[in-house]
Amino acid sequence: MQILSVSSLKGGVGKTSVTMGLASAALHGGVRTLVIDLDPHADATTGLNVSRGAGREAAQLLKESRKASISDHVVRSGWVDLMDAKQQKTAVLDVVVGSALSATFDRPDIRPRDMKRLKTLLSRVSGYDLVLVDCPPSLSGLTRIAWAAAHQVLLVAEPSLFSVAGTERTMRAIRMFSNEFAPQLTQAGVVVNRARADSAEHEYRLLEMERLYSDKLLLPVLEENPHWQQIQGAAYPVHQWPGDQVRDMAKSFDEILKQLVPAKSLTS
Repeated sequence: MQILSVSSLKGGVGKTSVTMGLASAALHGGVRTLVIDLDPHADATTGLNVSRGAGREAAQLLKESRKASISDHVVRSGWVDLMDAKQQKTAVLDVVVGSALSATFDRPDIRPRDMKRLKTLLSRVSGYDLVLVDCPPSLSGLTRIAWAAAHQVLLVAEPSLFSVAGTERTMRAIRMFSNEFAPQLTQAGVVVNRARADSAEHEYRLLEMERLYSDKLLLPVLEENPHWQQIQGAAYPVHQWPGDQVRDMAKSFDEILKQLVPAKSLTS
């Protein structure tokens, strides 16, 4: 079971969008997936077509980490219901729902024992190939809780000056956190989101990222797509959105997923 924290210390780069795109690729590819929504905004919960108030919230499970069982409280994503009857029998996309209550753990002075709460919960989980943890855009308690449990951190960045600088800070933070609290933690790589082919600034920043991150830069780059907001607003998986306008985006998420999940977990 691969545990992947999707992170960024800068807000507004599409971190949750990338989480949802990877969840869609995993569902389409037959990868049994659990999404844990640690962001107090709970946008991943909404985007995965899960009603708020369904299932025990992430904050409550963290609070009861010594005795709670994630498997007893996950909620199936509504995306599964969009598949045909045969696919629904084997498809697995579950969600640990998020809520504003998670903010109670998002303290800058979180104690080391509290950082282990998600790791403790996940140590009793089985039946999944991939766990995606959607984090808030900060290095406070919730992100540290996710990193302490994860095997890898996937960083999301935009081709802009502030995002490039924020990604460098995050890479340094991962190294320091790994050395002190989570020796199993490594960087999965950097996904570049919302790139525009007609922007000279974006082209310059992409070249800068290639120089700075070298083999950590995951390709293909995710290009800005005018249909993306509509897809998210409909709480729909990108792989099942009708029409050809998002086909390339879906393929891009497939390619990125292949670089993150062992090939034996990809069934199609």
